[in-house]
Amino acid sequence: MAHDTGRGHPERAERIAAIAAALDQHACFGYELHESPPATAAQLHAVHPPEYVAALERLCAAGGGAIDSDTIVSARSCQAARHAAGGVVALVDALLAPGTPLVGASLHRPPGHHAEAARAMGFCLFNSVAVGARWALDHHGLERVLVFDSDVHHGNGTNAIFRAEPRVLFVSVHQSLLYPGTGPATDVGSGPGHGTNVNVPVPRGSGDETFGSVVEHLVVPLAREWRPQLLLVSAGFDAHVDDPLAGCAVTDAGYAAMASSLRRVADELAAPVGIVLEGGYELGALTRGLGATLTALAAEPVDRRSEIPRHPLAAEALERTLGLL
Repeated sequence: MAHDTGRGHPERAERIAAIAAALDQHACFGYELHESPPATAAQLHAVHPPEYVAALERLCAAGGGAIDSDTIVSARSCQAARHAAGGVVALVDALLAPGTPLVGASLHRPPGHHAEAARAMGFCLFNSVAVGARWALDHHGLERVLVFDSDVHHGNGTNAIFRAEPRVLFVSVHQSLLYPGTGPATDVGSGPGHGTNVNVPVPRGSGDETFGSVVEHLVVPLAREWRPQLLLVSAGFDAHVDDPLAGCAVTDAGYAAMASSLRRVADELAAPVGIVLEGGYELGALTRGLGATLTALAAEPVDRRSEIPRHPLAAEALERTLGLL
């Protein structure tokens, strides 16, 4: 709430207030509620160079300012961003602890998936999902982590951070040519990570059928083939039909269907799945989409494979990726 982006900014404190109200109204959708710790310096430095972290902290300590036209910080923005990253670390620890539930969520602002290793952009300061994935690899010793990015904007930061990392399979579905203009289908990773970056740009107007098909007919079979030990979802709710910053048409039911598909394959693999909040700027769409996701993720999954047509973009991406892995 203390991360002040200024009047009229879409990534505003009211997002968290709306989520908190929805959690109160729906008894946390059946989840246990925990406060996040701030990420430690070592956890942040595993993804972001120390000089970058220090520069952001100096800017906040001086009262804040504009990093670019979209990315604004105030005096306590770094504190909020540390908790956003620390929340994913705590989520990873909880999901990987023996005898704990296999689903969870980290609900914070600012979002993180646009933040590159040494560059804040697109409302994002620290790349929270990348910090959590790196923690899973380095601290918990995992060998395979799948990060699925459903935000309508391409997760350029996560893509770049793990471009050459063979232990992270990054899959993104995003509106084509939307900010930041990255994520073509030809971007498949590099070096030892060649084949582990999977980008699926979709046209404006894409809705439940397209997004659901990418999950059911791309993410699910890739997970079965690659067998990740942890699934993290950069969950943006700005592909919602009501969101003002993009042009896609996913509904509440579409978000529920995607979550159900992910839960089903996670159960098959005995791998936990964690939601990491990214975008979503129409408050009603944000809270409804998040609520539908949390509810479906916690429920017994429903097999709707026969109801979700195989979209050509999902089929092409699957064939291309299987040929590279």
